[in-house]
Amino acid sequence: MTATCGPEELLVATLARLLEGCRTIAVGVSSPIPGSAALLARQQSSTPVHVEVLESFTGNSFTEGSVELFDRAAQGRVDAFFLGGGQIDGQANINLVGVGSYPVTTVRWPGSFGSAYLYFMVPRVILFREEHTRRVFVPKVDFVSAPGVSDHGIHRPGGPHALVTQLACFSFDKERARFRLESVHPGHTLADILENTGFEFDHDIEPATTAMPDAETLSVIRGPVAREIARSYPKFAARVFSDRAM
Repeated sequence: MTATCGPEELLVATLARLLEGCRTIAVGVSSPIPGSAALLARQQSSTPVHVEVLESFTGNSFTEGSVELFDRAAQGRVDAFFLGGGQIDGQANINLVGVGSYPVTTVRWPGSFGSAYLYFMVPRVILFREEHTRRVFVPKVDFVSAPGVSDHGIHRPGGPHALVTQLACFSFDKERARFRLESVHPGHTLADILENTGFEFDHDIEPATTAMPDAETLSVIRGPVAREIARSYPKFAARVFSDRAM
């Protein structure tokens, strides 16, 4: 990775490209990088894009919090959302409950909350987890908080669209219930991805390299995006943009 682009900025730009064409983007709590990506997508769009950052006082119009998010998702009024997990497997199942055989878990996480509902309702769910290790990307999750795919005949307008990590970007084939490696971030290799991923995935012999943001995009990230995301995540903005703000 070049010195002109930080790792968080690369992730923001990569996620923003996956949001192209979305009219309404919702971002959950504790999600500064997805939140920045949504704001970047709005800045770069030639048509109006509505962004809801749930932890924001200025970027959140919901008056009933998550209840309103769920209502809008059911009405088809949310085009994209982000989900993560303590574990994610090759069928895009996510685990937000814990490690071990439930209910006896050796590690306990916050819980599933509305993940399964939004996974079913939102057309473009982007899985995002910075850490890319076999601890996270497992052959099979210990607990299915939200399933990546459903049987035919089950009403499911939503589901996984892509997966982005600190190492790479994957697409997801819902028919085959399988990830495909689309690009490897600069400074990393296919061998790195294979070594740190616990499930099988499709890939080219020589995968593409993730595109770096150009100077204009970096200017937007470090300018209006950085200033707006700082209202919700001041510590993140200070750490990432303090010496790059424009």
